Amino acid sequence: MKLSPWMTAPEAAAALGVSPATLYAYVSRGKVRSQAMPGGRRARGYARDDVERLKQRSEERRTPDKAAARSLQWGLPVLESSIALIDGQRLFYRGHDAVGLAGSRSLQEVASLIWTGRFDGLAAAAAAPVPAGAGGIDPSAPFVCRAQALLAAAAAADPAAFDTRPEAVRRTGWRIMAALVQAATGRPWRDDAIEAALAQAWRVGKGGADLLRAMLVLCADHELNVSSFTARCVASAGSSPYAVVSAGLSALEGPKHGGSSVRAEAMLAACRPERNLRAALAARLSRGDRLDGFGHPLYPEGDPRATAILARLRSARAGSPELAFVLNVVRAATAITGERPNLDFGLAAAARVLRLPPGAPLMLFAIGRTIGWIGHALEQYATGQLIRPRAKYVGPAPLAC
Repeated sequence: MKLSPWMTAPEAAAALGVSPATLYAYVSRGKVRSQAMPGGRRARGYARDDVERLKQRSEERRTPDKAAARSLQWGLPVLESSIALIDGQRLFYRGHDAVGLAGSRSLQEVASLIWTGRFDGLAAAAAAPVPAGAGGIDPSAPFVCRAQALLAAAAAADPAAFDTRPEAVRRTGWRIMAALVQAATGRPWRDDAIEAALAQAWRVGKGGADLLRAMLVLCADHELNVSSFTARCVASAGSSPYAVVSAGLSALEGPKHGGSSVRAEAMLAACRPERNLRAALAARLSRGDRLDGFGHPLYPEGDPRATAILARLRSARAGSPELAFVLNVVRAATAITGERPNLDFGLAAAARVLRLPPGAPLMLFAIGRTIGWIGHALEQYATGQLIRPRAKYVGPAPLAC
């Protein structure tokens, strides 16, 4: 049974090993969120994730070795950032609800918000596209390989590649976006909207283009996930934005990160012929396979990005047999595991309903997330600091000379 994201005052105080008065002091100092709950004028709930975080920090102060071992795991902030906030139920970009932005703002405006903090609608840099044959790129190679090859070619041809002043990085960011769109479509991208270029290449029409825009916005950032942390580490070394994004792509394609969308895509393809989806999914679990695209540690009640994508699909493709299929998969998977779809499933579901080319979920994830990687690079360049954690040595004792 799923735990409620809210605890009663006695539960929260007991978990922390403190008195109710100390719990209330934590609330007043902003360490634990509290909200009114049904059941009476004075009934209040206390955020379970805040309580667990405080409890973990208290334990780590008492046992520093455990803190060292867990310092890069879920839930323990490593770096300060003003780009994204995850509150357990929603995702915000610089204080703006990401789902709301997906419904009301252009991708260019969202990039401007993440890169500058303002909706200035930064103009895309007027840069010559990378030649399609640059570096002898095999068009049948995986998307990430094509993208990284194009980025390497673009960096070699860009005399401002290592200019890390904010305005220069923002201009380079658009040149990088152009290279990724070219890698996804096989066509040079010039000055139309990114979603329009993708929609034209993938033949999904105007309505499909708006769905693509919304998905790209929802992919733009997600705090210090592994690819964004990797991007920040590379930026901290003073490397170029091209190298930052290339490194982010390397992390993103892993099956535990953005590559999970590829696995969700494959799972849907395998399940499509099945008459009994619940039995088919249960069989996957019995073989030790995961139900890819379900559950997210940061969203106990469900990933709002997936919810938004599925809602848009219901609105735009109400009569689609493929939509009926993916919604049946959601119902069956949730009934078995209690988990709800996450962004990876939302992207794979949309790709199936829109009949996008194979690998499109990862392409959308990468193009959208590049906006966040550039934003993290800008923040990291501004600090001038090198990210250099220490290792806790656990190997053999040094040999005596």
